[in-house]
Parts: sequence; structure tokens; C-alpha cells
Amino acid sequence: DSLLLEAGFLAVLVAPLRLLRWGCPAWRAHDSVTFWAVRWLLFRLMFASGVVKLTSRCPTWWGLTALTYHYETQCIPTPAAWLAHQLPVWLQKLSVVATYVIEVAVPLLFFAPLRRLRLFAFYCQVLLQVLIILTGNYNFFNALTIVLSFSLLDEEHVGRWLGKPRRRHGAAWPPSLGSALSTLLELSTYGLLLYWTVHYFGLEVKWDKKLLESKVAFTYHEFTTWLRTVTLPLVGVAFLSLSWEILVAMYRCACVRGCFWKLWATLQWAIMATATVSLFAISLVPFTYIEHESNGKLWPGIHQMFGAVERFQVVNSYGLFRRMTGVGGRPEVILEGSYDGHSWTEIEFMYKPGNVSVAPALVAPHQPRLDWQLWFAALGPHQSSPWFSALLLRLLQGQPDVIRLLQTDPSRYPFHGRPPTFLRARLYKYWFTSSAEGSSAPWWRRQLVQEFFPSVSLGDPALESLLSQHGLKDKPPLRRRGDTALSQLLASLRRLCHPFSGPTVLWSLYLVAATVGLLRALARRGSPPGRHKAPRERDRDRGERNGVRGEPRARDSDRGQGEPRARDSDRGQPEGRHGSKRKK
Repeated sequence: DSLLLEAGFLAVLVAPLRLLRWGCPAWRAHDSVTFWAVRWLLFRLMFASGVVKLTSRCPTWWGLTALTYHYETQCIPTPAAWLAHQLPVWLQKLSVVATYVIEVAVPLLFFAPLRRLRLFAFYCQVLLQVLIILTGNYNFFNALTIVLSFSLLDEEHVGRWLGKPRRRHGAAWPPSLGSALSTLLELSTYGLLLYWTVHYFGLEVKWDKKLLESKVAFTYHEFTTWLRTVTLPLVGVAFLSLSWEILVAMYRCACVRGCFWKLWATLQWAIMATATVSLFAISLVPFTYIEHESNGKLWPGIHQMFGAVERFQVVNSYGLFRRMTGVGGRPEVILEGSYDGHSWTEIEFMYKPGNVSVAPALVAPHQPRLDWQLWFAALGPHQSSPWFSALLLRLLQGQPDVIRLLQTDPSRYPFHGRPPTFLRARLYKYWFTSSAEGSSAPWWRRQLVQEFFPSVSLGDPALESLLSQHGLKDKPPLRRRGDTALSQLLASLRRLCHPFSGPTVLWSLYLVAATVGLLRALARRGSPPGRHKAPRERDRDRGERNGVRGEPRARDSDRGQGEPRARDSDRGQPEGRHGSKRKK
């Protein structure tokens, strides 16, 4: 949610501002500045996520064994997580090494001057996010991270995806000094990245065992010293990169033709550059949380600026999977209901593990909040999750809106006829089954640990005491006007979506949007050619609007080989007496 808030605020700066539609070009001089802010957000997200895994001193991350627990202990796994859990241990440890490289080392290339290094960083980030999507249900988070990664691309590379590659000059031989230096720098970067990976993670091939061993070859003190050394220099590199983008955008503003459009472009540049610099400054406070000495060295005014806007969450600190939970087994809360207090029936949820024979669900990009929060509730006593007692109260009362959070299909809820008289919760430990058990084995195996919440009923003193303690007693409903057009529209949409689950509704919306985009693209491709300008004329007009003068008439040498010279009759009717004779 924090990432969505910050990315949504940046979208306000990145989205085109079309106050003057007539004659306003789609291209804007300050676009590179606002896209840099998106790149800076992506850097903070990935770099901090890699660093906190090591600063947390979690033994599974330092022992490179985190993924041997992750797939079965994450919030809501997918069926592919069961397959990934069966991989050999040496490959799981190598995957942790790759995660460190992609999250700590590769983000440094986000600000590289060479576009191919940035493209390499882009595909590394996309690969990591796609693998996470396949093995875990993390709602919209991974898709949003991939969208942020598009800030590493340029127009030329995206044009290749769309089938509109730009013409580039053929490679000259021998190559120029700049081209040779760029290639040398790129190869050196890849070589150093590979060398540091082998050196600092002790990669060694065991030919007799046919595996690749790995281990962390540095200490916690060495890592924190390195982090203290590079944190503020990274801020300086980012500031230099932002300054370069601002200067380039200012030059582009100066190249815009027309006094009015030049003034308009300069005004937009000044506003967006100021906003981006301000966001960069206040984001340094949450970014340097990864190293407290660097945080204390920041200018006090930056801390005051951050304190003034902190409640809006326009900048945030990040650190994903800081510690690996569920090392001894996945804790899971199982609800049970009864009418007599002796015969108990388990209450199945739509997404979280329960029945050991049911395959893990595919949920993304939906976010089932209740299933997600129950995973956190299982990590501690029920007193640390006061909302759990309110959940039991609503189920005992049989409230339909709460029951729909468990099952959208009423027939799958065991107490859809009438609410249960008693409810209780028990804590289990879950593990994935092994592939050696055969295809007939269930997905999970589990073991009862203890009672999580004692048996309660409506009016139970223990339940009433918990509800009163946390202020969750029944309150009179708020009076809302239901006769407005908006409320009636929302109520009708809610009734329309009631029979369907969250993932079904979201994927239906995505497919409708994709279909509309496809039909619009087909309509533009199939439109009559007479309604559009010629490509050369259209490009010349676009260049005039963006401050670039029209191209001069192509010379004869610029024509393709084998292209005939245009005849006089094709150039138009000449004038005068010689023209009449030539026509005859």
C-alpha cells in the first residue's frame, strides 16, 4: 500500500498535463526528469530490500537457506511454489545469491550512462518479479514493480517491441573511440559483477557431486562497513544523475520553436524540476534508514521537510522479506464451528491453506485482506490481533458481508443455513509434501500445535471482555443517505459482482481494457490512408512542433540503391513554353 501511494503520487507528475490542447505537442521537455523520479523510487525499493536481508542478521539469509523455507511459509503460495520447493538445496542457495545480486548490485546500474547497462538491469528486475509472481500471490505489488522498471527503458527500445524500430546508422569499421570505450566499459561491468559474485559468495563447482556450492564469504561487520561507506556516495551519484537530466531538459526547452511554446515548456520544466528535486530531498530520510549514521549526517532541514509531509506517505522506506518466518513449519490458524460444542466442523477459506488436499490458490492481483491478516495473526497470540475477536463475533451473528470474506459461494460455507453456536480456533503447523511421496499424496501435511482461541459463543464473558477492551463492541450504524445517484450506482455494481470472486472481477476488468486497446489499435491500422498525412510530412510537422526544423530535401545519395530517379512528369507539371513541349 505504501508503494502504491508513492507510485500514484509520481504518476501525477509523469502523466501529461494537457491544459493547452491546441498545438500542444505530446512530447515534453521535462519528461526525462519526472521519469527519473520513478527510477529513483525503483532504486530505493530494490536496494533497500536487498540490504535489510543482511542487516537483519537472519540466519536463513546469511546461510543462503531462506528459499528452502520461503515457498511453503509465505502468505499465500501458488501451485508453482510446491514445485519450486522440491528443487535441490544447492539450487535454492544459488537462487538466494542471484536475489542478492539483482537487489543489491544490479540497482547501481539504474543510473549508468550506458543504455545497454540499463537494459540489462531492466531485464534482471523483470525476471525476478516474474519468478515471484509464479511462486507467490503478492497482489498487485510485483506488477507495479515491473511498471516502475519501465523507467529504465528508452523510446528506441520500446519502439522495437511495438514493431516501429528507429533507423540507426550502420556500424562503421573501425569503430570510433567512443563506441570502443563504451563496449569496453560494458564488458568490464559484466566481468566485475561476475567476479564479485564468485568472490563474495564463494561459488565453487563440485564436479564429483555435480553441483555448484555457495556460501557468504564476508562478515556482518564487513558488510555494515561497506554499507556505511557507500550510502552517502550513492546519494551523490543520484544527485549528479538528476542534475544531468535537469540540464538536458533545460536545453530541450531552449530548442523549442516559438516564444509562447518556449515559455510554456520552460514553465513546466521549472515546476516539474522543483517538484522532483524536493521529492528527492525528502526521500533521503527514509532511504538512509538502512544505515543510521548516514541518516544522522543529513541536513536538519531535510528532516524537517520530511516531518512536514510524512503523514501523506508520498515517500516511504522499504525492506521486503527482512526475516524468514516459519522456519519450524508454517503456522496456520484453523477456524472450527459447532452447534453442540462436541462435534466440530472446519471452516474453509477461499485462498489460505486449510484442507491439506486442496491445491494452493491463484489469487494475484487480488488482495484477500482477511486471509493475509490471518497469516500474521498465526505468528503470535490472538491478543496481538484484537480484530480476531471481532471476526468471531460477526461469524456467530451470521453477518453476510463478513461470511463473504470467507466464501463468496454460500454453499461452501458449512453454516450457511444458520450461524454456529460455538466457535474456536486452533493453531497448526503446515509443510509441503515431498515429490517422493507420489502423485496421490496431498499438497500439505500438518500437525496440531495448540489452541489459538478458546471456544466461545454469543454473550460469552471472555469474548465480551476482549471486545470491550479494544473498543469493538456493537455500535449503532452510521446514518448514510442511500438516495444519491452515486450510492445507488455503487450498490447496483456490488449486487452485480456478488456471485464472483475478487480475482474473477479483476481479471475481467483487465481483459476488457486489453480488448478495447486491441480494437483501437486495429481500427487505427485499418483506417483509410487518405485521412492521414504522408509519413515524411507527418514527421516534419512533429519535428516543427517539438522545436526541430523540417528535414531538407533528401539528396540523391540518400536514396536507396536501385531506387529510380523521379521523372519530370512525376514531379508535377512544369511551367512555360518548355513545359508545354515536354508535356506533348
